[in-house]
Order: sequence, then structure tokens, then C-alpha cells
Amino acid sequence: MKLMVQGREAYAYTGGKPFDPSLPVLVLLHGALHDHSVWTLLARYFAHHGRAVLAPDLPGHGRSAGPALGSVEELGAWVLALLAAANMPDGARVSLAGHSMGSLIALEAAAQAPQRCERLLMLATAWPMKVSEALFSRARENPRSAMALVNSLSHASLAAKPSYPGPGAWLHGGNQALMERMQASSCEPHLFLHDFGLCDRYQGAPAAAAAVREAGRPAYLILGERDVMTPPKAAQALGELLQADVRRLPAGHSLMTEAPEALLNAFKGACP
Repeated sequence: MKLMVQGREAYAYTGGKPFDPSLPVLVLLHGALHDHSVWTLLARYFAHHGRAVLAPDLPGHGRSAGPALGSVEELGAWVLALLAAANMPDGARVSLAGHSMGSLIALEAAAQAPQRCERLLMLATAWPMKVSEALFSRARENPRSAMALVNSLSHASLAAKPSYPGPGAWLHGGNQALMERMQASSCEPHLFLHDFGLCDRYQGAPAAAAAVREAGRPAYLILGERDVMTPPKAAQALGELLQADVRRLPAGHSLMTEAPEALLNAFKGACP
């Protein structure tokens, strides 16, 4: 589905069904160096079980035109503009979900317009979501090496069960290829530094969480027990700020591929 958002073309995957804004809407926001394709299982399930789904490529990623926006706050506003472009009724609420960088964007969108938010789901999240200077240095000197390091840290083992998107899938190879493709196709000269810099700089979580909590919007943190990128302990303060329902899955940072069925079940529980 193609939309005009803030004057530029944006793409959103709808799970194989035409987008119907009269249905309960689920918005799925990808993380750094990713695109909508990380959400195919969840998007297709909910699109075929009574919800309308929007899994956009963020600006400057995948099929959405650039430039990539410069802050989590700007991206939160972009998500709200996406809803308007999709002809969402003014009073309609949506469930906002995001993975890693996308979790911060979902939080910010929910805080900027709590009247739009039905519930908030933050996957593989943390705050602050700091990035080491060593990783930034490696990315400047050898981007492919930095992606390989992030890829290795994103999975709980070297031989994750090959279950997503189907038997025989190579989880490490698929994620590495996706990151490299995002970098190669982006108008950003260095999408890695851009995306990880957004996470590192974001300071708005306490105020955003307070706005979501004060509006009475339910929040869920879905975390990987073996996540070393955003370990569960790094999400503790955020969970307390949101008074969130915290759920842990047997996976690393790449929840969607390492624990697809468990993640789907967690979403079913949060989005009845």
C-alpha cells in the first residue's frame, strides 16, 4: 500500500488484505536497518483475523522515500501523519507496536497523541538505548563488519532454530542480508550510523511514558530472556514508568525470527 505522508511517498505492508480503517488497527514499526518484512507473520495473522494492519517502511528505508528523519520525535509525528494519510477516522484508536528502535517510535507516537493509542507494545526495548562508541567507530571504519557484529549479538545462539519464515531459513544470513540491502538502497550515506544514533540520542522516554500512563493506555514490554542488545534489566526502568505488563520470551533480540510462535501468542494476549 502506497501513501503520501508529509509530502513524500511511503509504503506500508497490510498483511495481504486491503487496508480497512473501520477495523481495529495494528501498526507495526521496524527497528534499525530493517523494513516491513520483519513483520510478515504477525501482519498476516492479524490481517486475516479481524484487524487492519499497517507495517510501514520508515522514511529512507525499504520502499519509503527519504530522507530518513532525524529524531525519534520526528518519527513519532510521522507515524501519526501516516494514520491520517490512511484515512483513519479522527476518533479511532490504534494499537502501536515497535521493535527496538521502532519501540521508541511507538512510545513517542503514543505520547504525542494518546487519544489515538489503544495500547502500546514495545518489543526488545530499553531506555536509555545507548550505543557504545566502539560500535560507532567500527561502523565508520567498516560498516559491513559493524552489521555483522550487530547481527551476531541479535541472536541468542549461532544455530537458532530455522523456523522463520519457514523450515531451512538461515536466520543470521537473512538478517545480515536485510541490513546490507537497507544500507545499499537508502539515500542516507550511512544508515547504520543514522539509525543507531537515533536510539542513542533519544532522551524523551520519561516524559513520553508519563503521558501514556496518565492517559490510561495499557502498555506491554515483550523482551528476550537472552537479549544482549537490549537486555531485560535495561528495560526495568521503562517498565516501571509505564506500569507495563512485562513478558519474557526464550530468545535474543531478534524476537520475530527466533520466537515467532511465542511472540504471536504474546500479541494475541495483548490484542484480544
